[in-house]
Amino acid sequence: MLPSSDQNEILKRRTFAIISHPDAGKTTLTEKLLLYGGAIHVAGAVKSNKIRKTATSDWMEIEKQRGISVATSVMGFDYAGHHINILDTPGHQDFAEDTFRTLTAVDSAIVVIDSAKGVETQTRRLMEVCRMRKTPVMVFMNKMDREGKDPFDLMDEAEKELGIHCTPVTWANGQGLKFESVFALNNRPAELSEKLQEDLEMIDGVYPEFDKEAYLRGDLAPVFFGSAYKTIGVQELLDFLVANAPSPLPVTAEERTVEPMEDKFTAFCFKIHANMDPNHRSCIAFFKICSGKFLRNTYYYHVRKDQQMRFAAPTCFMAQKKETVDEAFAGDVVGLPDTGNFKIGDTLTAGEKLHFKGLPSFSPEMFKYIDNADPMRQKQLEKGINQLMDEGVAQLFVSQLNGRKIIGTVGQLQFEVIQYRLEHEYQAKCRWQPLQMYKACWIESDDDAELDTFKKRKAQYMATDKEGRDVFMADSAYVLSMAQQDYKHITFHFTSEF
Repeated sequence: MLPSSDQNEILKRRTFAIISHPDAGKTTLTEKLLLYGGAIHVAGAVKSNKIRKTATSDWMEIEKQRGISVATSVMGFDYAGHHINILDTPGHQDFAEDTFRTLTAVDSAIVVIDSAKGVETQTRRLMEVCRMRKTPVMVFMNKMDREGKDPFDLMDEAEKELGIHCTPVTWANGQGLKFESVFALNNRPAELSEKLQEDLEMIDGVYPEFDKEAYLRGDLAPVFFGSAYKTIGVQELLDFLVANAPSPLPVTAEERTVEPMEDKFTAFCFKIHANMDPNHRSCIAFFKICSGKFLRNTYYYHVRKDQQMRFAAPTCFMAQKKETVDEAFAGDVVGLPDTGNFKIGDTLTAGEKLHFKGLPSFSPEMFKYIDNADPMRQKQLEKGINQLMDEGVAQLFVSQLNGRKIIGTVGQLQFEVIQYRLEHEYQAKCRWQPLQMYKACWIESDDDAELDTFKKRKAQYMATDKEGRDVFMADSAYVLSMAQQDYKHITFHFTSEF
């Protein structure tokens, strides 16, 4: 076990993700949490260029232009004797895969819901991942300063749509133009309006008291009301999170369960980002520390490569601002400079061979051929495609029929981001060619003869992924269904983790 001083550091950690549908106010909430932590000193609207340099987690150029988050930002700050690590995730559905992977690196989550719109599509999908992983969740009903749905209707909708029991911890004093404040239900005002009195009687009759054990099991979501824009209800949320959210939890590897207080260091890579500093063309691999303590300039074992590596410039983040760190603990996220050594899912340890689970690539839903639009810059295009695919922005397949490169994504916006970043970060230009494709499936079989027959008969549909694995590119649901019926000994996988 670690020394007690290091164990205390780990117990201080609160590592969580903020997830929502686009435009629910997630980035504004992140900004206000950073304000309370003293990590930034200016607050302002997300799209205000005046505060770009200090007060936002959306730092990629395309994000600034579009006003959306397309990459997960990692931010750390100290508050009330604890160290807070926020992972602000893309809300846009085209970048859901980045968010899914980020959820493997957190110990809890805050779900932000727009009180005027209620629970929306992307929120449901992300909540499914939280439920699957039994991640403890808090709900922040945002934008109470606008006319919206009745708070009781919002609670009912959250229970029904998110599939989790809810109980209010704070309650709104008014709504829309009449919204003034929030108060904790365990510390009610002495004087109440008739409407609030009725609300509280209903709450006492319908909702259970907050049960910390049920919350930590992922069975009960405490609900908070407020307005991130007006900074109302945010401190109550943060104080409650510090007091109740879990410190770093055990993490399951294929070989065993890893406990955070173990003295031996372990970590896994959940994200890679190219060109965080465009001046240096550097890649950063984000590692979530699962156990022990990380020390700068210490040799660690890269399991997949079977070699020792050490890191002279590990970093922690406040959005784009990086600081070199000498040590980090279980629960923290460190950024390690990457010159092509890392892939998503890689493990670093003090020497043990461990493989952490739960970092799949999902079967893409949109496909296009990618062609070089500037023959003089083929090398730059190759490097750009390889680095962006390593980030998990999209997936690369090579057709066995014609050798052409195919990019698979879950949404149209990813193609725009890839094209933009290739041009602005790698000075390479690409062209897209349409490709009618239904689904990419990874295939495997214990029957080598059947697999060989399948690959020969379906040669026009076969491709390889970046790891050289066989992928069946079905151009219709019918073709996929028939293949599954005709080849009983072949397994068709819809994520890359099998």
